[in-house]
Amino acid sequence: MPRSDRATSIALVLGAIVSVQSGAAAATTLFGRVGPAGAVLLRTLFAAVALAALWRPSLRGHTRRELRLVAGLGLALACMNLSFYAALDRIPLGIAVTFEFVGPLGVAIARSHRPADLAWVVLAAGGIALLSPGVGGSLDGLGVAFALLAGAFWAAYILLAARVGRAFERGDGLALAMMLSALVLIPGGIVGGGGELVDPAVLAVGVGVALLSSAIPYSLELEALRRLPEGTFGVLMSLEPAIAALSGFAFLGQSLSARELAAIALVVVASAGALGTAQAPTPVEA
Repeated sequence: MPRSDRATSIALVLGAIVSVQSGAAAATTLFGRVGPAGAVLLRTLFAAVALAALWRPSLRGHTRRELRLVAGLGLALACMNLSFYAALDRIPLGIAVTFEFVGPLGVAIARSHRPADLAWVVLAAGGIALLSPGVGGSLDGLGVAFALLAGAFWAAYILLAARVGRAFERGDGLALAMMLSALVLIPGGIVGGGGELVDPAVLAVGVGVALLSSAIPYSLELEALRRLPEGTFGVLMSLEPAIAALSGFAFLGQSLSARELAAIALVVVASAGALGTAQAPTPVEA
């Protein structure tokens, strides 16, 4: 890959990370009015509208395998975002993303059969142990559980997004997946948000969150995955916990203790190491 193309690809991933964490910080301002489920619905619905207008996707002309990939990506998006927002309602942004990152890290470790990669497991385990509710007792246990669940769906999203990106030349696959995700989230979002969902101020924030957290970063990530090996992509994504902590501090005033910062640093290093040495999975027909 030419150096200029590689630099562009790295910039795409870093832009996606900054965008999604800024959007997550903005989304927390909606929790008091529409709850996590309502905030996720607004984010996903507006993102689906934006992507549909941009790509004008159609179900026609695609194989059953391609449509199954889209369906899987849509469900993964819905479950990942709902679980993450439920966690974000209970624990700080940087810590939530650190726990969430256990999912992609687990996938990377599972791909590797090298004994040396056990070192990354030990580092990550040390970081998670430092953050666990039992150390200091300040974290909400249910929030941690939601973050770990979001991590499992994040791992599924990474694998499915790579396949969708290769199966669809444009952004049609992402747009269709986002539309399905919005449909899945409608019942819970209406129950959680009620009449507040149509308040103009809430809708305005929802549009901003949708662009920052979904439409922009997912588009950037799909484009990057077309250019970069999944291992390189994963190494760059490992910066997410650190950037999330910075966003939480800058936008929400969520300061972290030295122990929590050390824990995040351990997970970032472990993730970068594991994802950087992970082997790409053998393609499997869905």
